[in-house]
Amino acid sequence: MNTKQSFAIKGDICFCKTKDQWTTMKNAYAVCETGISQGVFAQLPEQYAHFPVYDFTGKLIIPGLVDLHMHAPQYAFRGMGMDLELMDWLGQQTFPEEAKYADLPYADKAYTIFADNIKHSATSHACLFATQHRAATELLMDRMEQTGMISFVGKVNMDREAPDNLRESSAEASAQETLRWLYEIAGKYQRTKPILTPRFIPSCTPELLAKLQIIQQEYKLPVQSHLSENTGEIAFVHELCPDARFYGDAYDAYGLFGRQHPKEHTYPAIMAHCVHSTEEEIKLLRDNGVFVAHCPASNTNLSSGIAPIRRYLENYMHVGLGSDIAGGHTESILRAVCDAVQVSKLYWRLVDDDAVPLTFCEAFYLATKGGGAFFGSVGSLERGYDFSAVVLDDSSLRHPFALTIPQRLERAAYSALDAYGICAKFVSGTLLFDRTHSK
Repeated sequence: MNTKQSFAIKGDICFCKTKDQWTTMKNAYAVCETGISQGVFAQLPEQYAHFPVYDFTGKLIIPGLVDLHMHAPQYAFRGMGMDLELMDWLGQQTFPEEAKYADLPYADKAYTIFADNIKHSATSHACLFATQHRAATELLMDRMEQTGMISFVGKVNMDREAPDNLRESSAEASAQETLRWLYEIAGKYQRTKPILTPRFIPSCTPELLAKLQIIQQEYKLPVQSHLSENTGEIAFVHELCPDARFYGDAYDAYGLFGRQHPKEHTYPAIMAHCVHSTEEEIKLLRDNGVFVAHCPASNTNLSSGIAPIRRYLENYMHVGLGSDIAGGHTESILRAVCDAVQVSKLYWRLVDDDAVPLTFCEAFYLATKGGGAFFGSVGSLERGYDFSAVVLDDSSLRHPFALTIPQRLERAAYSALDAYGICAKFVSGTLLFDRTHSK
């Protein structure tokens, strides 16, 4: 992969500084200097006049999108089994497929397809679950590094409530495989990082969670898992962890739920779904700085419910979007933006008539700066941010009247333009592909 470059790109630029504010400029320049955005300008400033310019005049330029939650091994069966609820779906679809990743040739074939497709999507940064297979997880990290994207990848931990061919033999064995994985990947990648990944509370014994806490503190790793996704799952957690006040408390007891005390010890955490979080759980999510990965397609497909995202935003919580492949049926985060708006309308109509639905601007913010904050200064073209951008050619979407740039972007999202209309992608100052200027 090429080193970070300095250049400018020209086109119709659109991004969000806040969840309520679009920044747009037509025929403007976004400037990248050694991987970092220097801002957006109507005219190219003199100090950057010597930079090469990629001319995408007439095309939309947006920040690279951020996917906070997806399962790479499930990509092979996306769009199948969508008539099942979560726990049945895990048993009938997910676990049989994930067991195949003990076979490295199969894992290589599947992960190569996944990595190639995600490279050519609008996603620039992603958080990925692998499986509990150490060798296959390392293979996934190899493939993701080759894409040029920025990602966190986690070897899954699970020592209970799983099929025999997936369940790790003991908490000690799971911890030792995790340590071996961390040893083998140390210093190997520039753009691909490890993340601690207890699958969810039902699949991890207290002994395993205690060992993962020790590993987390030694390696200073972030954490990703699932939380309060489905009512049956929550009831099972209460049965397994009778001393926990609520689902999130079972993670927090082992330091796996974001910020801990003393406050200088902070290990960022992502919890996917949070559909049925209680008031106590919401307070702990906020107080610990946990990122909520909102996965609207998955929550609909698996009959889990509708997460109260408006309430989370009003509580100043960290919220981003996740495709949740393959509970979600597509890797498109632009699709997730539209889904987030749509399910928020259903929440308003069916659950809480005081809950204001999300605007398209707010949902797009979640897909960029909202989720991007997990990675640092990511998800914007403002000065000082990681320079990641996607160029969309919306010329095929003909219209009889003038549109604003946000209107063009909204229509592009709802028209699935990212399935065929991405013409270039930059991640952290590196050009991944350019279909326009390569002709």
